[in-house]
Amino acid sequence: MTIGMIVAIPQEINALFESFGKYAGEDVECGYRVFMYEVGKHRIIVTGSGAGEIEAAAATQFLITKYYVNLVVNFGVVGGLTPDMVLHRTVVVDKAVHYQYDATPFDSTISIGQHVGMPDLYIPATPNFVKIALKVAPELTSVICASADKFVEKPEDKKMLRNTYGADICDMESAGIMLTCIRNEVPMMLIKAVSDNLEGNAEQFGEMVSQAASTCVNVVKGILEVL
Repeated sequence: MTIGMIVAIPQEINALFESFGKYAGEDVECGYRVFMYEVGKHRIIVTGSGAGEIEAAAATQFLITKYYVNLVVNFGVVGGLTPDMVLHRTVVVDKAVHYQYDATPFDSTISIGQHVGMPDLYIPATPNFVKIALKVAPELTSVICASADKFVEKPEDKKMLRNTYGADICDMESAGIMLTCIRNEVPMMLIKAVSDNLEGNAEQFGEMVSQAASTCVNVVKGILEVL
């Protein structure tokens, strides 16, 4: 299997290097630095997207179009929106809501956050790979991710996302990755680790991001070994 792996920020890709070791190959294409690994029977193509939905969607399409990946795996750090989402808590995304998206002015049949053509405002991950992740790593919890181009820092904003959308975590990439995979009919799996909790802020994120990323990548590595 050829697996495309997307991370957003340098701390996340550094955690990958520490866990997987030296990459077997490297390429630079379309402005992306690409790292290649051979892990068991899998070829893994890794790139950093940069933060945000547009960056994440573009990197996802790049891996699908250029390298013909059969599966997209995203791992990274997120904000926790509930008391249960403590630091380093590792989860698998079951669905996401792109909560800043609003096409309701020209389509009154949809809700804020709902993309045209989607049955509701929740974007589904690939069910089979969610099940695989939960089976291989029983410590994982399946969650709803509130995703948008905004770093959510204030506790009141985090509580709003929880109360409005039932979300457990928030990030800036999941919706872009998931929508692109759905359009291309390529399965996806998103594993996340909490780097700032319900009362946390950007300062806590900066302190915890590397440790949370390492926690996350170790779970991903274990899942890849059984695919």
